[in-house]
Amino acid sequence: MNEPSSLPGDPCDLHLRIVYDDELWDTPQADTLERWNVSVLHRRRSQDAVPDASAGGDCAAADCPSCTTDATVGSMTFYRVHLDRGRNAYWAMEEESEELYETAKALLDPETGSFTSEASERLDYVGSALLVMDRVTLDSAWRGYGLAAVLGSEVIHRLMAGCRAVACSPGVSDLSSQALRDRAEWDRINAKIVRGWESLGFRLYRDNVYLLSPASQDLEEQRSNLRRHLAELGASWRAQTS
Repeated sequence: MNEPSSLPGDPCDLHLRIVYDDELWDTPQADTLERWNVSVLHRRRSQDAVPDASAGGDCAAADCPSCTTDATVGSMTFYRVHLDRGRNAYWAMEEESEELYETAKALLDPETGSFTSEASERLDYVGSALLVMDRVTLDSAWRGYGLAAVLGSEVIHRLMAGCRAVACSPGVSDLSSQALRDRAEWDRINAKIVRGWESLGFRLYRDNVYLLSPASQDLEEQRSNLRRHLAELGASWRAQTS
């Protein structure tokens, strides 16, 4: 874990914008796949902001809109896959992307589009849909502090209602670093990413597809632990930079 003082800002000022764009396509594909786009934003005080006159010229509020700006420092993509409406979910995922197709091959029956019997045995009956965490990216300055798991946990809790399973395929999504050309470094980073999602409760199912049950008794506990980690990280950052 990196030193909190190296962070570019207070991690407690991070927040999420979760958006679903409904393009009103009257197609079976649109009924089966919902794509949710998440922006990771950092609220920071503007250096040249003009205080809000309504605040009496003394704007001390941390979230005053006239004195703060939101900088995008990361993004996430999630899919809610409805297995009981629209077209066969297996082929809808195959058509959407190679990454979703790999998840479909591990979990779904191509004939029915439902969970395979093997996958069903691992899952509680708490819903019918599948939530796929497709991509999570943070700017390099924010990596190495366990923040991806903190933020991913919050999005999962917002989107998992009605889902029987949450799936992901952990791995490096930013291939721009020259260091990742070294195989040992590649393996080290991948292992670190896997540990982050395992801390949330994801467990390997097969072929690098990891599963998390929304009914897991540990899920809420892990969320509390991650929120506590964020609070402690923010307190350390403020203590070291004040």
